[in-house]
Parts: sequence; C-alpha cells; structure tokens
Amino acid sequence: MKINGHVVTSPEPDTRLLDYLRDDLGLTGSKEGCGMGECGSCTVLIDGRPVCSCLVLTGQLAEAEVVTVEGIAEHPLGPALQDALIKNQAVQCGFCTAGIVVSAAALLAEDADPDEDRMHAALEGNICRCTGYGAITRALRSVRR
Repeated sequence: MKINGHVVTSPEPDTRLLDYLRDDLGLTGSKEGCGMGECGSCTVLIDGRPVCSCLVLTGQLAEAEVVTVEGIAEHPLGPALQDALIKNQAVQCGFCTAGIVVSAAALLAEDADPDEDRMHAALEGNICRCTGYGAITRALRSVRR
C-alpha cells in the first residue's frame, strides 16, 4: 500500500485504515466523527476515489494508493482549496474540513468546472454543521476558475 506516495508496511489486516493513519503514522488530519461512514470527516482518497477511512480495513488495500488531506496539502490544488475555504469563510470548527478538502480535490481532479449539482453530489457525504454548504460551494467555484 502507498500512502501519500510512500510505500508503507501494512499493519494487521483487520486494522481500520483511520486508526492506522492516526495512531501508527501520525496523520491526524482525518478525524473520527461517527465511525459509521456517515459524516465524512475521515474521508481519504483510495485510488482517486473518496472513501470513509473508518469503513476500510488495511487488509483490503494491498495494492492501493491512499491520499490523505496531508497528501493533498502537498499537491498544488490543496493550498488553493484551503485558501478558498478560508477566504469564503467556509470553515469554522474545522472538524469537517479535511473530508471536504479531500472530496473537493477528487471532484476538481475529475471536473475542473463542476456545476452546482456536481458540487452538491461530491459533498453529500460530508456533514458540516457550522458553516453550511453555500459558503463551501462558493469556495469551490472560486477554485475552479
């Protein structure tokens, strides 16, 4: 398995990916919210697709490429997304931010100019209780141009 471009040694195959990232690798950007794949705060990219890391066991990822929010931060799109979220006042508590950044990066990698429906569909697995989605979609619109 590769995480953020680096080959890592896999732990026991029944270890949740979220636990491995946070506890073993110190990649704490992904958060555990619900532990059931409902809130999106633990979203990572697995082979380019957004997935809730609380639902995946490391044993399922032998050949996978995993990208966390820390990995996206090192990509040119990451700082642009983070900057847009800040400038558009689209973050408050920050708990959902990592999952939103990861989901948005996946969307923008696939479609540089998504319409509102695509943005809403890409974010539907991410719960934000503080800011709301208007500010988040405004931020995404500012990145896509």
